[in-house]
Amino acid sequence: MDKGSINPETYRHGDWGPAYAIQGPSSDIGVLRLRPGDEMTNHIHEHCDETFVVIEGEVTLWVDCKQRFTLKEGDVYRCAPGEMHYFINESTQAMRLVFIKSPQSPGDTINLPWKPGEEIPQHQSA
Repeated sequence: MDKGSINPETYRHGDWGPAYAIQGPSSDIGVLRLRPGDEMTNHIHEHCDETFVVIEGEVTLWVDCKQRFTLKEGDVYRCAPGEMHYFINESTQAMRLVFIKSPQSPGDTINLPWKPGEEIPQHQSA
């Protein structure tokens, strides 16, 4: 059995960004916190899907740089392998969501920088 917490002491960027609660062997579970105006770089995972459960606030999710969704507390969304996803907190309050990557695939994140209004980045699968 593994134990973790969705209330980390620090995130990747101090008080915002991702933080892992449990890593491996079959999945990775963590929490993402974005302050108003913060964003999580557009990226894909080639081998794992990623599920998001909003636990506080709301956030804008862009999928494949074309579909825009507003996720609110209690919402659950999942991106399949190869689907680009980009988060930005356009609200006035901090947002937190739990993410679950399955199966665990270390090194599977491929950043494809993009922001709304820009050309869609191209990626060649391995």
